[in-house]
Amino acid sequence: MGILTFETVTKRYGEDEVLSGIELDVAEGEFVVILGFSGTGKTTLINLMAGLEQPSAGGVLFKGQPVAGPGPERGVVFQNYSLMPWLTVTGNVRLAVDTVFPGLSAAEKAEKTAHYVEMVGLSHAATRRPAELSGGMRQRVNVARALAMDPEMLLLDEPLSALDALTRANLADEIEAIWQADRKTCVLITNDVDEAIVLADRIIALNPDGTLGEEFAVSIPRPRERGEMNHHEGFKALRARITGYLMDVGIAARAEGSRTLPNVTPIHGLPKAVAEAGAGAITDRFLDFSQLHKVYPTPKGPLTVVEDFDLKMNKGEFVSLIGHSGCGKSTVLTMAAGLNEISQGAIKLDGRHVEGADPERAVVFQSPSLFPWLTARENVAIGVDKVYPRASRGERQDVVDYYLERVGLAEAMDRPAADLSNGMKQRVGIARAFALSPKLLLLDEPFGMLDSLTRWELQEVLMEVWDRTKVTAICVTHDVDEAILLADRVVMMTNGPQATIGKIVDVDLPRPRSRKELLEHPDYYAYRQEVLDFLEDYEHGATPKSAPKPQAMAAE
Repeated sequence: MGILTFETVTKRYGEDEVLSGIELDVAEGEFVVILGFSGTGKTTLINLMAGLEQPSAGGVLFKGQPVAGPGPERGVVFQNYSLMPWLTVTGNVRLAVDTVFPGLSAAEKAEKTAHYVEMVGLSHAATRRPAELSGGMRQRVNVARALAMDPEMLLLDEPLSALDALTRANLADEIEAIWQADRKTCVLITNDVDEAIVLADRIIALNPDGTLGEEFAVSIPRPRERGEMNHHEGFKALRARITGYLMDVGIAARAEGSRTLPNVTPIHGLPKAVAEAGAGAITDRFLDFSQLHKVYPTPKGPLTVVEDFDLKMNKGEFVSLIGHSGCGKSTVLTMAAGLNEISQGAIKLDGRHVEGADPERAVVFQSPSLFPWLTARENVAIGVDKVYPRASRGERQDVVDYYLERVGLAEAMDRPAADLSNGMKQRVGIARAFALSPKLLLLDEPFGMLDSLTRWELQEVLMEVWDRTKVTAICVTHDVDEAILLADRVVMMTNGPQATIGKIVDVDLPRPRSRKELLEHPDYYAYRQEVLDFLEDYEHGATPKSAPKPQAMAAE
């Protein structure tokens, strides 16, 4: 028997069975990662381990004894920070030391507190309060507080999910270093496959029905450096196996509605006869960014955020725009949408200058901004009614229903937006954008607020619908795999201010694409390395001396 054991554990809330028949044995000193989609009961599982909840059936044992409640031998780090806002970093960590070690002298408590603050790299910020810390620093305090209890086991409930990608990777490396130093037993709940492989001895999938799924042993030698993993054949094979399993059990049925799209003409489209006569007239340089600049006035003078952004896109092309935070990706996108004034240069779409917002340019933001009191169907219909004025009411309704089916909401069309999950709301946003029959689709980190597995699902949805429409599209993202998966070209931006295009990678991978197939394609990891190398050059705000400035920005 291991240090922690689940004996046929079931957990119910009323009539809902969240976890079913869980059998689990965690060995002392082992690093176990539980991996699954949102809503599969991951947090319930960690709460049972922590003693914050009790099973409906079966038993949870720690060192052979039933877990009856919380205890200092099991330190927990939650997704939210739960810090005392009036206490400093030292004060928050000292709180745990005072609780668990009341018999120590004041000097011993101060020494122990300082040790753990230093361990997570926060000695320089020891006197700051939570409001003065970044999200990554606040989570470091959380980790230090859990470690200060000197637990035999560390339970980590998606502690990195609210952080940006770079901070998340850095903190994951610190957690591994702490585990290597102390060899505490660790259980990490996450939805990030790469994070799981880098950290775990053993990965266990949690199925959508609340049962434990396949186990994956991770035999890759430590330390596992993220950059080197991209060349490691064992990493690639394991990543493909886990991804394939999760997609098979979690993305069971993509939308396969039976509706066909009615033949109606949007308001910004040409009459049918004119469209036929001019078919193919403008395909090259359909979207043209020419010497684009964005300058903001500041008390210290003009600040150039984007400089000399020059890009030509052909009709039907999909481009991903990637770079570190603050590089001006979203600024470029909002200028293309007509939501942000152009300071210098020009943007032309289909031969006409972009001036102001227009439904011919549909935007999907991180937050879909739905009217919460309207149903999914009514939220999509608002734009459709304006864009197709010559269509009959029935034809417009068919357009709405068609795209809602395509994004997998056939059964939820009449549910109010307020009752939908974040992932479902974003599906409505995608359906609404495509239903406008835009000339240009602009996506501003559309899946950035979702867990990584829900992101996969919606990426598949987006690709399926895009493949039917072939609308010209730009997607702003910070996710390397998402950028490659979606795009014909990945456009990488240098750091701001004065950000511009630093490099462009042509992605010559077959379409239609699925994540499972791409991970097995022989060229996929070469493309991934090109993007990773560029981002590494510009990491932490760096400006490489030999920063590239491509000359040929036109689509081939």
